[in-house]
Amino acid sequence: MSNDYDHDDNALFREAMRDVHILRHDLASVRPPKPSPRPRQLEADERRVVDELLAGDLDPGELETGDELAFVRPGVQRRVLRKLRRGQYPVQAELDLHGMTLPVARAALREFINACRTRELRCVRVIHGKGLRSRNRGPVLKGLVDRWMRQLDEVLVFASARPVDGGTGAVYVLLKARSR
Repeated sequence: MSNDYDHDDNALFREAMRDVHILRHDLASVRPPKPSPRPRQLEADERRVVDELLAGDLDPGELETGDELAFVRPGVQRRVLRKLRRGQYPVQAELDLHGMTLPVARAALREFINACRTRELRCVRVIHGKGLRSRNRGPVLKGLVDRWMRQLDEVLVFASARPVDGGTGAVYVLLKARSR
């Protein structure tokens, strides 16, 4: 009689386990789901940049379009350039190089800088033009003025002027104080 019970139990067990599959391991998956591949930090950074651009007043003196000239001698603070670009130093003299040949313009620039230092002027404007009549060559005098002024030890900082003072056709120049 015990055989019939054993046989019935085995048959019932097999019937109950018919849909069960053998597991190859006994480890449960406990990893959290992977985040979506969206670059959330990048999106947040970009939102902050847009917010910063839209907030506050726009200062044309800090915009760069690629046509500006700017130079800061080593040791001079960058905020001096920022103030110069904004026109915050009063212009005490100016030189207009329009219509001059290159050798004449170079000599005139050198004489002007020397005369300004003798008169103890610190901020001056040099008008070099935008090179609109240079056709395909681009602004020749503008590039040379940039190079010449970098070579002059008397020049501390220079930057393209504000639009009201000639824009990219002129530069504000900050000169060293005369040593006594």
